[in-house]
Formats: sequence, C-alpha cells, structure tokens
Amino acid sequence: MRKSILFIRKAAVACAAAALVFTRVAAAADAGAGPEFAVSPQAAASLAKGADVVILGEVHDNARHHLNQAEILSHIAPRAVVWEMITQEQADALTSDILGSAEATAKILDWSSSGWPAFDLYAPVFAAAAPAEQYGALVPRSEARSALEQGVADFFGARAAAFGLDQPLPDAEQSAREADQMANHCNAMPEEMLPVLVDFQRLRDAALAAAADRALKETGGPVVVITGNGHARLDRGLAVYLAKARPGVDVLSLGQSEGGAISGDFDLLLDSPAVERPDPCLAFKKG
Repeated sequence: MRKSILFIRKAAVACAAAALVFTRVAAAADAGAGPEFAVSPQAAASLAKGADVVILGEVHDNARHHLNQAEILSHIAPRAVVWEMITQEQADALTSDILGSAEATAKILDWSSSGWPAFDLYAPVFAAAAPAEQYGALVPRSEARSALEQGVADFFGARAAAFGLDQPLPDAEQSAREADQMANHCNAMPEEMLPVLVDFQRLRDAALAAAADRALKETGGPVVVITGNGHARLDRGLAVYLAKARPGVDVLSLGQSEGGAISGDFDLLLDSPAVERPDPCLAFKKG
C-alpha cells in the first residue's frame, strides 16, 4: 500500500503535462457538434451569465489560462469560488485583505510546498476572487492512504450515494478511463494501479461537486469553480456528480485548450498557445 501511494505522488507531478501529449486527436472529434469557441474571456463571461455554477478549466501551468480565469471572474463577480488546489481549512483562512496581496496569499496557503505550479501563475485568479466567499475541495495527499484503504465512497462519507460515488462506472467507461490513465502516464503505470487512479479522479470530482453544492446553498450563487480541464469535463467531471446531488442545477463549463488540443465535452472553449515543456514522460523513465 505504501508503495502504491508513493507511486501516485510521483506520477501526479507529471500527469497533467503528460496528458497534453495525448489529447490533440480528441480535439477534432465530432467536429461541428462540439462546444462553442468564445472569442475572448469577456465573451465567455457574457455567455456564462445566469448559470448557477460556472466551471473554469485550465492547464495548470499555462499562464494565459489563469489570466483568462481572472478576467472571467471579474466580469461574473460570483458570490463564491471553489478551488481544486486548496482545502476548506485553507479557504477559511483567506480574507479579502489577504487575497489582495499575492505574497500574503501564497504564504498562508504554504503554496511553495503544495506541489502546484508557481504561485505567480495563480496570483491573478486569487486576486480576482477576493470579493467572493472561498471554498476548498482539495483531497490532501496525506489522506490518500485512508481513501485507498476505505474505498472512495466510504472515505467520502454519508453523502456518497447522493453524488453517485457509491456506484461503479459502466464497464465501457471504466475501461476507457483506465486506458486514458495509462496514456496520460506514458504507458508506465502498473495495470493494477489504473482502477485506483480512476477512483481518485472520481473522488476529486465528487469533492469539487460537494464544495460547489455547499457554496451554492450557503451563498445563493453564482459559484465559480477553478479546476483542471479533466475535472471541468461535462461528460466525466464534477458536473456529473453535482447533477446527481442537485437535479436541475444550471452548470456551464469552460475548457481551455492549447493550440486546439483538449479532451472531453464542454459548453465553451477558449484557446491559447501551448506552453513549452520538457518531455513529460522523462519523469517516468527516472528511478
């Protein structure tokens, strides 16, 4: 079990970047029936008006994506913002004054130890979110072992059934997700780990959905969710779990592609140039 958790931690560092290598073909799938491309963040914000929950996807290390998120936040002016990157305890420590200072925000979040890309990338998004209530949805790495031992539904708790986390995926979807995880991890992942990675993805989706549900209940919305493109997908991500717990909720999801490359279903897309990165698969060839 300890070896499995250490492998997950190592793989997570390279996973997001590696996924980009394998998404270019999927971006052109079902051409003509896909999401609408927004010409600007302002246009995207205008199209998102009226939604209860607006999910703003990203590639974590793309600075342009974060600038787009910040601009959209400023136009929407949500009552609540949900973050994939921080816990609820961390979110509770954020005040508007703290969020007005990038240095103070990074310090209170201990961002340098978080494993996320440099805080400079996220600083505009946190600043734009300052007027809103803050909610965290991060499942800490320190809780990975407990989640693995208990099973993600038991770990999630009493509302697992409400979000559909207690139900297995259909066989075809489970197989497709495991294949995606293998590709995203450069075909270097032991096969027995693939169901674990799929379960973790579902747990994180459900955690984001639960945070968005609570934020909507407590503030009345609109709620903006800041998260990676994988969790922002309408066909697999947090919107699936939120719809089970809160039928009729109006969700709009924006994906952010790089040079047209993205996987999954979204309502809107914003495209930006790709970031130059080293070969992400090198991380799996070391050690």
